[in-house]
Amino acid sequence: MKEKNFYIYMLASKKNGTIYKGMTSDLISRISQHKFDNGSKFTSQYEVKRLVWYKECGNWEDAVSWEKRLRRYPRQWKVNLIEEGNPDWLDLWDEVNGLHGQAV
Repeated sequence: MKEKNFYIYMLASKKNGTIYKGMTSDLISRISQHKFDNGSKFTSQYEVKRLVWYKECGNWEDAVSWEKRLRRYPRQWKVNLIEEGNPDWLDLWDEVNGLHGQAV
């Protein structure tokens, strides 16, 4: 039996804009919810819909640990993490959706 994977992710309103951090076991569904204003009041209110960073974690404990780190560390640490792999803060939605071979 395959263990369920978990993901931590960051959404942004624009480059260097508002950042939202989250965790899920179904990245495609969760990001889709945010994009269609069903994710959270915060992301809807501040138009935070651009997936700019994510990390797959092998288990729930690792994901929780990472999410706590994201919440605890200063904004510049998060910006650096995003820009390490996505310097232009592009929306990674198509990449993620394509990797999983599912369409929403």
